[in-house]
Amino acid sequence: MSTVIEQPVEARLVAAAPRMPSIPATLRYERSDPFAVRMTFPAPATLEGVEVCWTFSRELLAAGMEGPEGHGDVRVRPYGYDRTVLEFHAPEGTAVVHVRSGEVRRFLEATGELVPVGLEHLQLDLDHHLAELMRDAC
Repeated sequence: MSTVIEQPVEARLVAAAPRMPSIPATLRYERSDPFAVRMTFPAPATLEGVEVCWTFSRELLAAGMEGPEGHGDVRVRPYGYDRTVLEFHAPEGTAVVHVRSGEVRRFLEATGELVPVGLEHLQLDLDHHLAELMRDAC
């Protein structure tokens, strides 16, 4: 079984203009980092012209499907039945994107099959990480 799940999603950027351009994005989940989800936007879709990756918790994404969640840099909320809104806050500004809720649900189901919710801690090798920290401290 793979230890990584990647799913392309179509994100619609909410802008001041009435047309919401569609941009490609990728949701990524790794067994080795079981609490985190990454959403990556390719360079052509960003203002800086470089790939941008946001990391946030799987729990935030799942909870945001049911109601508004998040108080920091990433916020998630449902928008009707078929859309989910993700807000990304940075010093340069805020990006708001809509993603099809069905795509997010499929992604979350796949992550749950890879690492069941509530059992994430079993994927962590705390002894290894502690040994790495101690080695660096010496």
